[in-house]
Amino acid sequence: MTPSLQYGALSPIMITLTAGVISILIEAFTPRTSRRAIQLILVFATLGLSLFYVVLNALKPLTGVSTNNGGQVHGLREIAAQGSVAIDGPGLFLQGTILLVAIVGALLIAERGIDPQGDAFAARSSALPGSEDERQFTNQGWLQTEIWPLFLFAVGGMLLFPVSNDLLTMFVALEVLSLPLYLLASMARRRRLLSQEAALKYFVLGAFSSAFFLFGSALIYAATGTMTFGDIALALGDSSHDAIVLAGIGLIAVGLLFKVGAVPFHQWTPDVYQGAPTPLVAFMAAATKVAAFGALLRIFYVAFGTLRWDWRPLMWAVAIVTMLLGSLLAVTQTDIKRMLAYSSVAHSGFILLGIIAASQKGLEASLFYLFAYSFTTLGSFAVVSLVRDPSGEATHLSQWAGLGKKSPLIAGVFTFFLLALAGIPLTSGFTAKFDVFGAAIDGGATPVVIVAVIASAIAAFFYARIIVLMFFSEAPANDVAVVIPSSLTKIAITASFVVTLLLGVLPQQLLTAVHNAGLFVR
Repeated sequence: MTPSLQYGALSPIMITLTAGVISILIEAFTPRTSRRAIQLILVFATLGLSLFYVVLNALKPLTGVSTNNGGQVHGLREIAAQGSVAIDGPGLFLQGTILLVAIVGALLIAERGIDPQGDAFAARSSALPGSEDERQFTNQGWLQTEIWPLFLFAVGGMLLFPVSNDLLTMFVALEVLSLPLYLLASMARRRRLLSQEAALKYFVLGAFSSAFFLFGSALIYAATGTMTFGDIALALGDSSHDAIVLAGIGLIAVGLLFKVGAVPFHQWTPDVYQGAPTPLVAFMAAATKVAAFGALLRIFYVAFGTLRWDWRPLMWAVAIVTMLLGSLLAVTQTDIKRMLAYSSVAHSGFILLGIIAASQKGLEASLFYLFAYSFTTLGSFAVVSLVRDPSGEATHLSQWAGLGKKSPLIAGVFTFFLLALAGIPLTSGFTAKFDVFGAAIDGGATPVVIVAVIASAIAAFFYARIIVLMFFSEAPANDVAVVIPSSLTKIAITASFVVTLLLGVLPQQLLTAVHNAGLFVR
């Protein structure tokens, strides 16, 4: 039989990965002085074109219907690449979210490569304290244009991850997105040793995670004779007491829970968030979580949906420990990036409530939460990158004291993002938590929701602590200042702020979009 690839359905993934190869050739054969401009044109053109094809695929008429376990009928779009890729509503929504996050993340990363003689860096230099040598070192910016091939390959892997329709394709996508991230995490110039240590920890733990996923896939294949998710669901049926199947599900869960930063597989998160370059942390924290949760949702909703009564107790335990430990450890942090890292861990627990719900409402709530959380996270780290001292970013909490007096606008924007992370009304965080809590209650997980409310209260404390520190504490006698961002960072922060506000005030459009996305193709 002649292989059929459905190029239209696969075009966002293929465009991004092809651009990654072209980006490598640019690094090899283009003069250093012109690389940055060419790379930026390639990156933004690639992301824009990929997003266009995602929208085009979403607007295609439905090609059929499929019946899920509850007897509901939902639309299909396309099964591509010999059944290894499922292009459906949730998959397209996740791909669109990843590309939007990548565009905003690329804006943040691109600022570090602005010409040192340009107006943007001149403004930043005048606002930054320190000696002329220190300013010059800071103004050199991020001249490593080799980050862009890694960035594009990571985005390509993320686009494939949530639409993978079999275990082998999902493993390949996992490695394609992970390997570039290990390298990107090591590229901080002013914290070189800390960055390289974080990247090494990320790599070693990621290798173990991949091994668990692969071993679990082998066990599932041994039990079912197939790696395709729909066929696995049919083969498993009610074989809930099969030890091989349960072991396989557990090992696959370990591999995927590592990528979302759930406890006890979160050890890499605070180290990488602290050591990696902040613009890359913003991209990784947002886009990786979207892709990883997309894969987690697909595999547990489609492949293991018939065994929900076996894996839900495991997810209950993981969600409870993740929410509580993430919130409690965040309270003890004195570094702003490590605090946001543990906040990210806690939010992983909240999103797991959508998986525990094991229903269409749970899927919709998870998709909304991922979209809302991504832009709030991007905005938060973008603001963190602006607060500096002569040695680099000022990440110790004591250095943020009195920031509201030095720069009321930046402190106000950061306060809004913190309130959104805390789930305060009129922000996207409140709508997202309300939606996912409701889905979990409908799914019979009321005890987990009670724990989630307690964890949210704990989290509100450390968010409020930073707000009080910025506006109601005296500024220390140090050289901390807020640098003037370039237009690229201003666009990124503004976009994140607007999305966070609109999803809190007028969330209905996105709620309708996730509802219309339907269920995963089987």
